[in-house]
Amino acid sequence: MVVATVPNLASAAEYFFQIGVEGKRFRPTVLLLMATALNVHVPEPPPSPWGDTSTTDLRNRQQSLAAITEMMHVASLLHDDVLDDAETRRGIGSLNIVMGNKLSVLAGDFLLSRACVALASLKNTEVVSLMATAVEHLVTGETMQLTTSSEKRCGMEYYMQKTYYKTASLISNSCKSIALLAGQSAEVAMLAFEYGKNLGLAFQLIDDVLDFTGTSASLGKGSLTDIQHGIVTAPILFAADEFPQLLEILDQGFDNPENVDTALEYLSKSRGIQKTRELAMKHADLAAQAIDSLPETDDEVVRKSRRALVELTQIVITRNK
Repeated sequence: MVVATVPNLASAAEYFFQIGVEGKRFRPTVLLLMATALNVHVPEPPPSPWGDTSTTDLRNRQQSLAAITEMMHVASLLHDDVLDDAETRRGIGSLNIVMGNKLSVLAGDFLLSRACVALASLKNTEVVSLMATAVEHLVTGETMQLTTSSEKRCGMEYYMQKTYYKTASLISNSCKSIALLAGQSAEVAMLAFEYGKNLGLAFQLIDDVLDFTGTSASLGKGSLTDIQHGIVTAPILFAADEFPQLLEILDQGFDNPENVDTALEYLSKSRGIQKTRELAMKHADLAAQAIDSLPETDDEVVRKSRRALVELTQIVITRNK
């Protein structure tokens, strides 16, 4: 899907799809498991003017959606790295450092355009609407992070809404789209959505923890990245609940390195890390419950995929990178 006629643009667009720097492929893995978990007892669709609607065609369309989702995700990373002046990503130099900000932005735009072309080929208006909403949420979440007032960024509700937009919306709407492509009911599609939403929130909450407890080598990026960029995440918010004096530091911002050190001192004395892990576990449990609520089936392949989706909720909250 990522084909560009201009060599530099092609190299930039393919930068994070190369072997060794392709990332965890977390989202495509979830979506392909979800596809198998839901492709059961679905009534045969009526004849389509668009051609084949066989099981093979369904699987191909769902695989395309998984690729589309990853392209949208990588595009957001390229844009984020420019906004954050990031120097590394996935253990190597970020594209904006290697090829410059302009080409990095253009590569992100190109990936989004290719994703839109592939999305249109699925010929499902509801799926197109869901995925367009996910892109809108990516932009909204980033804007919330950039323009928020001091008062708002210190609120957990605002933080969770931003986190949903930036991280969980893409995977939740993609999971729902997988269900819709399979012809599943509105109830099943909503369970798929809830799984993606809660898994995405759990994933980001653990990412927030690892930003304080991980190492640059294991994370593929520098530790303390968020706080050094003035981004307040769940561990710090929970710490501020225990130590209100931390709110003054948050209000001042983190341009002064001493404020970063002070915030870390309060964090180390608080239960901020533990409470963030507990919140991640709560969302992981909600994701697992969504899978357990799917209609029963005797198909062992489907059941195996559903077990894998449930196991993934535990992998997400116990990972160290």
